Amino acid sequence: MEIERINDTTIKFYITYNDIERRGFDKEEIWYSRERGEELFFEMMNEVSDQEKFEMNGPLWVQVHALDKGLEVIVTRGQINDGNVKLEIPVEDEGEDSVDKNIVDMLDQQFANDEANEIAKDHSLNVVVGFRDFEDVISLSRVFDEDISTSLYHFENTYFIYVSIDESYSDDEQDNMLSRILEYGYESDTTIHRIHEYGNRIADQNALSVIRSQF
Repeated sequence: MEIERINDTTIKFYITYNDIERRGFDKEEIWYSRERGEELFFEMMNEVSDQEKFEMNGPLWVQVHALDKGLEVIVTRGQINDGNVKLEIPVEDEGEDSVDKNIVDMLDQQFANDEANEIAKDHSLNVVVGFRDFEDVISLSRVFDEDISTSLYHFENTYFIYVSIDESYSDDEQDNMLSRILEYGYESDTTIHRIHEYGNRIADQNALSVIRSQF
């Protein structure tokens, strides 16, 4: 996947249909299955975020161009100030009418209204953590006993824990807990949606407590 940083709030990337299929997606289903299309989009955005430090915090304006051999995707992150959404849409070859129409489409889908406000209020931290060996999972369970949500999965010969730390913890507390967890694992690019679809669920709730009690 080719990634180009346009500015601080806009990223553009290109992915071929062959690359899409290598990721386990069918070329047709991404258009007709909303769930699979979203799964592919967030998998690509996770990769973009890792490489370009482009955070998805706030409403997103997304434009997709279907080309002969792949997809070109432009993503612009909006900024919320006093409940208002500010978007700086880059204008390339298209005219102003086209840009205005895309903004209207986005508003119709409520990207800049209720959903944007909900995103702004949500300060929970959700991370997929991979482990190179199950012994690392056991070691983590013995030293980490914080009351947070953890689910354990096995997918493609790798153990994953989906960690969810709610907004009752401050940002510093969330970062501290995640740092402790990452001493035993690594933050994975694999999305929880893909793991749900194709992986094996081992412990759905309180995974670390379950592992600690069993081992």
